[in-house]
Amino acid sequence: MTDLERKALHLGDTPGLLLIDTINAFTDPNSPLGSECNTLVNVCAQLLTAFRLRGFPVLFTTVVYTNTTEAPVFRTRLPALNMLNAGSWAVEVDDRLRPRPHEPIIEKQYASAFFRTDLAAQLLERHVDSLVVVGLTTSGCIRASVVDALQHDYPEWDPREAVGDRNHAAHEAILHDMHAKYADVVSVADVLGQLERHPGALSA
Repeated sequence: MTDLERKALHLGDTPGLLLIDTINAFTDPNSPLGSECNTLVNVCAQLLTAFRLRGFPVLFTTVVYTNTTEAPVFRTRLPALNMLNAGSWAVEVDDRLRPRPHEPIIEKQYASAFFRTDLAAQLLERHVDSLVVVGLTTSGCIRASVVDALQHDYPEWDPREAVGDRNHAAHEAILHDMHAKYADVVSVADVLGQLERHPGALSA
């Protein structure tokens, strides 16, 4: 059976870059939650520079647990999540993508960046009208956040080189699923080209 007919989405007047869980626990291949993703981090850094140059909003997420009552079923299902303790190296954003002081880091306990967080309010405050979603992992927190972003009525672009997963087959299947239903899965070149043509004023 073929996919449903779909129409392409476009970035709005104020696109935001949402970096999902680009934290040490996921970007370090020696971490129980990590994988080899140097290329992904480099591509995310390229997008980060492009958004910052144009003064467009940038937001990060991390997964942080402060006590054993937070997300108990999720953590029982995936015990490796228990390393994501508040104040630890594991939950810090990778230094190669270090947030600037005005760029919020949304702390979450579940897969979606929207669930039980203030992300929706942060986007509203910054007048974000569309999203470029990048980070880790495609089959988990990326997919959950992309679905919830659609449910908050945000057009989304997901550059395929800037999302990753430990399981390549799952990665490819979820990219197909997201493109079929929730967002435009595009290339990084597509995103950069759109930003270059964007009427938004550049800023240092």
